[in-house]
Amino acid sequence: MADQHLAPPGGVPYKRLHQDSEVLMPRPSIILPHLQESEKKFFELVTAGDVITVKEYLEANRGFNINCVNFQGVSALLIAVQNHSEPMVEFLLTQPGIDIGDCILHAIKDNQRKILEMLLEKLSQIAPSLEFVGVTHSTDFPDYITPLILAAQCGHYEIIELLIQRGHVITKPHPPSCRCADCRVHLERDDLLHAESLRLNLYRAVSNPAYICHSTHDPILAAFQLSEELKECSKLVPEFRVAYSELSNEISNFAVDLIACCRSTCEMELILKQHAGTESYIYSLPRLALAMDYKQKTFVAHPNTQQIVEATWCGDWHEYKLKSAAVIYLYPVLRIFTLPIITLMCMVMPNHSLTKHWSIPLNKMISHVSAYLVFLVLIFLESNMDKTDQKRKPPNSGLEPVIMVFVAGNIWSNIRMLAFIGPKRYFRKMWNWHALISNSLFVLTFLFWLASYLDAVNNGQVDLERKYWHHLDPLLVAEGTFAVATIMTFFKLIFFCRLNYYLGPLQISLGKMCADMAKYFVIFAIIIISFTAGLCRFYQYYDGMVQVDENGIKTQQTSSFVDFASTLKTFFWAILCMSALESADVVIENLPGEGPGATIINTHEFTETVGYICFALFEVLIVVMILNMLIATMSSTFQRVLDNLDVEWTFGKTDFYLEYMLQSTTPPPFNLIPTPAGVSVFIETMNGVRPVDKGQSTVTCQRKHPGDTVEKSMHDMEFPALMSLIVQRYFREKDEANQDATEMDLLRQEIHELKALLSDIIAEKET
Repeated sequence: MADQHLAPPGGVPYKRLHQDSEVLMPRPSIILPHLQESEKKFFELVTAGDVITVKEYLEANRGFNINCVNFQGVSALLIAVQNHSEPMVEFLLTQPGIDIGDCILHAIKDNQRKILEMLLEKLSQIAPSLEFVGVTHSTDFPDYITPLILAAQCGHYEIIELLIQRGHVITKPHPPSCRCADCRVHLERDDLLHAESLRLNLYRAVSNPAYICHSTHDPILAAFQLSEELKECSKLVPEFRVAYSELSNEISNFAVDLIACCRSTCEMELILKQHAGTESYIYSLPRLALAMDYKQKTFVAHPNTQQIVEATWCGDWHEYKLKSAAVIYLYPVLRIFTLPIITLMCMVMPNHSLTKHWSIPLNKMISHVSAYLVFLVLIFLESNMDKTDQKRKPPNSGLEPVIMVFVAGNIWSNIRMLAFIGPKRYFRKMWNWHALISNSLFVLTFLFWLASYLDAVNNGQVDLERKYWHHLDPLLVAEGTFAVATIMTFFKLIFFCRLNYYLGPLQISLGKMCADMAKYFVIFAIIIISFTAGLCRFYQYYDGMVQVDENGIKTQQTSSFVDFASTLKTFFWAILCMSALESADVVIENLPGEGPGATIINTHEFTETVGYICFALFEVLIVVMILNMLIATMSSTFQRVLDNLDVEWTFGKTDFYLEYMLQSTTPPPFNLIPTPAGVSVFIETMNGVRPVDKGQSTVTCQRKHPGDTVEKSMHDMEFPALMSLIVQRYFREKDEANQDATEMDLLRQEIHELKALLSDIIAEKET
């Protein structure tokens, strides 16, 4: 009966399991260490922390394996380290053959300096070289985690100091873009996951504030550089993009926390006037310019930084902020009439108090806006001239020479700025590209005016009516370039919206939305080209055909899918829903019938159906899906700007401030007139002296070699002392925050225990 099948109620038989001893025996599994009973007793004694009892136990058990470990790889020494039992650790280290293992790393992780010192001394006696490397067979730490790397990652300041004094070092990792000889060897031979994990852990170590304060005297500069390097790593190593981005944000916040510890204007000015890390000597606040280059928006927007920026921007004109909005907007109009006086005083009395007042960045901006408004009026009048009786020669309204002078002043201003800040920083800003293109268009207009004049002189036909002109006539080309240049010049008014708290974020959002459109343009282009390639000649045969129905109504074939250009145009306007619905219709001309005057109307329904399906599918993809995705992306971009409104707007406003801190006191076209300050700057620049903007009418200079001026040498002496003081404040505030967090955790734990105790008391009373 044992071999028979048992039938369940449903009728399906169950097969009895064979009682085979080989099947029921446990199969081989993962082999882990196993403690004997004596070893378990030893672990219990070590956990209790009674050194005398442990000593007696070891004396009673001669030859006991003191390095025994449990299934987790935990030894008795590690238990003592984790229990913070200094006497027990000291006793165990006296035992012969003790294996330290990864106890040093655990002591560092728990910030136990005294225990760490004992372990390091013991390890130096056993094998001094092992102190500086990682542990090969550790269950908690990779083999590349050295004591200093772990201490730096944990941010234990005192332990980092101890290890550095003992000769421990961290080799800064090479970025993923590095292709030096060593990196190429590692790239070919090393394990990829191991190498990237090592790089990430090294970056975590060197980017910790505690380690930065030990490794450099300028932690703010180190934070900027590391943040930028980590951003590049996040782009080059997408697998660890989130980790690198978080590290970059943390190190940026460290720089912000440092300046938050400043308590006076002098301290902030000393930080912002540091030239280290930048070759630009033209800014009065070079560290601010460096923060702008590294896009440290939170640093730039911090109130401590903005107080210095606003003080530099307004100079001695403290009453400006108290003026009403109407008066502030009226200043550029009134300044138009004083621009000649300002230019004259800059030429004759460069050291006068009024000249210095007009040379503060705020007044520079007002003067430049005034001249810009005049230029807008001039090009508007030129563009609005009546062209009905325009002869085939350049316009002669009298405004052309003035416009040329203004454009020359703008070009000189751009060249001056390019020479000051260098091509790399100059072309990084899109508004400088805007100025380059608009000025180039004006220059092209002047050249085509000249070509039109020469053509009129040499070939005549001045009175030829416009409709007979060649489509590339110089005057027509000049009108086109002037129209585009005028549009771009008026468009620059958006640039001044940065100063307004409400319009500034809109201008910033507009720039970011343009970037969003550039991303989606690739998808738009792929879809349009795909449909155009398939339908470019689909209706070619029917082009120009006219069909007449029974009522005599004529229907002509739409030139939609007859060639590549027409198809591309049809699909482009379909994005804006401006293509006709008849674009997919197939029109066949009337065919001759059997009798005289009879006609037959034929239809190619399959071809028309394919055209309609493709056209409808294009509309669904582009209009319904992709276009709405673009709108959603733009909405998200705008929301991100609003969520970080103060930082984004302040950063953009500061960029505007830096622009006008470097501008000349006299705006275009008055900047073409030589002034003593301009001539001296030119001579000193030719002699190898770097100009430094002080926000005044004259631009003072500083030589390339450090220590040439008393001010710079004072900065070199004061800055390290200031950073030491600020770092001390930083760690003090951080320690207080940690203490508050620890106290809150203890309070929560006590409340939880109290609730449990009350619940037990209530339960006992109820029973």
